[in-house]
Formats: sequence, C-alpha cells, structure tokens
Amino acid sequence: MALNISILIVDDEDSVRDSLYNWFIDDGYRVDCAENAKQALSILESKNFDIILADIKMPGMDGLEMHRRIKSLNKDSIVIIMTAFASVSTAVQALKDGAYDYITKPFDPDDLSHLIRNAANQISLKAENEALRNKVVSLENIEDLVGNSQVMMKVLKEVERVAQSNSPVIITGESGTGKELIAKAIHSNSHRKYFPLVSVHCGALTESLLESELFGHEKGAFTGAMFNRKGRFEMADGGTIFLDEIATISAKMQIELLRVLESKTFVRVGGNKEITSDFRVICATNRDLKKMVENGTFREDLFYRLNVVNINVPPLRERKEDIPLLVHYFIEKYCTSMSRDIISMDSAALKRIEEYDFRGNVRELENMIERAIVIGNNKEIRVKDLPFEKDMINNSIESLEEIEKKHVHQILIKYDWNISHSAKALKVDRVTLYNKIKKYGLDPSK
Repeated sequence: MALNISILIVDDEDSVRDSLYNWFIDDGYRVDCAENAKQALSILESKNFDIILADIKMPGMDGLEMHRRIKSLNKDSIVIIMTAFASVSTAVQALKDGAYDYITKPFDPDDLSHLIRNAANQISLKAENEALRNKVVSLENIEDLVGNSQVMMKVLKEVERVAQSNSPVIITGESGTGKELIAKAIHSNSHRKYFPLVSVHCGALTESLLESELFGHEKGAFTGAMFNRKGRFEMADGGTIFLDEIATISAKMQIELLRVLESKTFVRVGGNKEITSDFRVICATNRDLKKMVENGTFREDLFYRLNVVNINVPPLRERKEDIPLLVHYFIEKYCTSMSRDIISMDSAALKRIEEYDFRGNVRELENMIERAIVIGNNKEIRVKDLPFEKDMINNSIESLEEIEKKHVHQILIKYDWNISHSAKALKVDRVTLYNKIKKYGLDPSK
C-alpha cells in the first residue's frame, strides 16, 4: 500500500526535510519536499499528493494559511500539521480548518509512522468505497438509494419508467424498506424536480390536524389559528406531494382527498376561496389496501384513483446480496458524520449480518451499524459490537410494533401517564403519543 501513497513534506528546516524524506522513502512511500509554502503550492498546481506534512511556522505564509489554500486546490488531500510551537489554539484551529491531525516536534518515530499508516489506511478505504459506489445503482440526487440486486434493479427500472409521467403512484412494502427514498427518486428524476417535494406523515396526525396540514387554514378558523397558513397541497404546486402511511387516514379525509385529486382544487379550513394547485401525488403504505377495500375501511374509488402505478419495495431478506454494499455505505456515512476514521467490518460480523433475518429491513441494518460504530473501540466492527442474541438468530425476536408497544407502555407507567412528560421522554409530540396509545390500545388501568 505504501508504494501507492504520495507524501509532500513542507518545512523550512533542511534537517527535518532530509530526515523525513529518507524515513518515508525507506518505508516505501513516494516522497517530494518543499522548503516553504509558496514552493509547495507551486508544486501542488501540477501534482496531487495523498498526504501533506506541513510545518506551521515558516517564513512568509504559515502552515495554517497554506492548509486553507491546499484545500481549495485539492480537498481530498490529507494534511498533517507539524510544529515545535505546540499550543491548544493552533491545534484546534488546524483541526477546525479540516486538518487530519496535529503532531509536535521533536517527533517520536513510532508515533509519526503510526499516524501516516492510519492516514494511508483511510485513503485506501476511501478508494475501496468509491469502487463499491461505482457498482451501486443510485439515481440523481438520491444518496441513500443503494443496491444492485436483481429485485432492486427491477424497482429502479420502474422508478425510471414512471418518473416522467404525472400519474399517481402507490409505493408498498414493509416498514424500513426505503419507501420514502423511492418517492424522492421518482420526484428527483421527473420534470417536477425543480419544484418542491412535500412530505406528510399521515399516521402521525389526528384528523383535524391532518386537514389543516393538507389544506391550510385561515386566521381565526379555530382556537390558536393566529394567522393564515398554507397547506401542503398549496406548497406542492408544480412539484410532488408524498403522503406516507396513507392507509391511516379517516373515512372523512378519504372523501376530501378523492375530491382534491380529481379537481386539483381545495379550500383552506375556515376559508371560502377555492385554491388551485398543480401537484403529483405519491403515497406509501405498509398495509394491504386491497384487503382494506374489501373489508370497507378504505374507499374503493380512492384506491383506484391512487393505484395507477404500484411499486413494491422488497424486504431486505429478499435482497441479501445488497447487504455488503449497504454495510459499507452506512459505515462511511456514520464515520463521516461522527468525524471518525473510516473503519471496516470483519468477515465473521458480515457473515452474521448476512444470515440475519432483518424484520426492520434497511432501517434496522442502518441502526445496527450506527450503534456498532458508537460503542465499538476497534478499527473494525466485530460480532461483539452487534446486538445479536441467540433468539435473534433463530428469528424468534418480537416484531418492531411489539417492542414499540412495550416501550411506550413502560414510559407511560414511569411518568404516571403524564402525557407531556412521557412524550418528552419518547422525543415525540403529544399528538403522536396519543396516536400510539390509541393504536396499541393502551389503558392506564392496566
């Protein structure tokens, strides 16, 4: 790996440049030197380096200013600041400006070699992840849509096929499969992409709140309506409205939604002016709407009005060949967001994940990787960092709904059914908590 890594040493002291040059040449790196910032920047105009070791105290332009200019030339270069004038302020400033690390003179040979090896490992892993990304089918502006399995290729072809039309789409699939990402992919690859994609989580709102959210309201329409407010249909003019958990809306809202879809007109709550909006509607649900039509809980005419195109997103257990790609993607995503060196996953851990039946699908896998990065202390994720138990492996784990129900009930008991305190502990609003209580039939007397 050292033969593929290039290093530029920038220091005004001949002895430092010579010793570091010979040091890294012996380790197998490709090395060049510059005696000041001006010379270094001149070299960098015609040649890129993987790692740049720059002294912070030099005649003319100092190392911090040089670092800022280097990033404007090549933001991918790893810059390590060197100084004999160690101070917290310069270290913090260098790191704030994006330096990889900070090392003080005189150097400990082992420490510096270890630092360079870590930087070289990060470069290697970044190149590996870039190669993996080249294998990933990812539509325009959709960073998280990852997969090249046969079933995902079929979904993505459907997305491409329907993106340019204005027809309503229903996206079906289990919780955590990425239905909202598919909606974003459709919008981002349509002629409406320069207008907003407006999302509404129907299951999180009561009937009256959902009505106000969708259609807007006039000042004084109800207690607390202190000003006019645009609804989501109005905001989506020219773009797309995404209605998540469409199966949860009430019978009254089904009638109102059908009317809006047919006329593209509506009236704000408490108003009398008819408003027109040109929007495309995309819905998502994890329920079987056909069965709901059969048992009378979902209007047949609304179902057929929405179900012009149906895209089913497969569960993760049906696209397990995508798991290595997803694992690499989430590792890079969370290491970057946490400002951690990019790590890897050992083969035993990856094998265990590939054998696991993900009830929570991609969302569960993402949470698993994030947790492993947070709690792990190694340069790679191991089996012990993953939340596996024997009963999880034999698929006897409770469903996500059962776990959520128990957790919500425990929090309610802990706070003596005080809704405000319980909602705050659960990090949800009061309306969402009331909906959960109703959904799970929770009773304070039990």
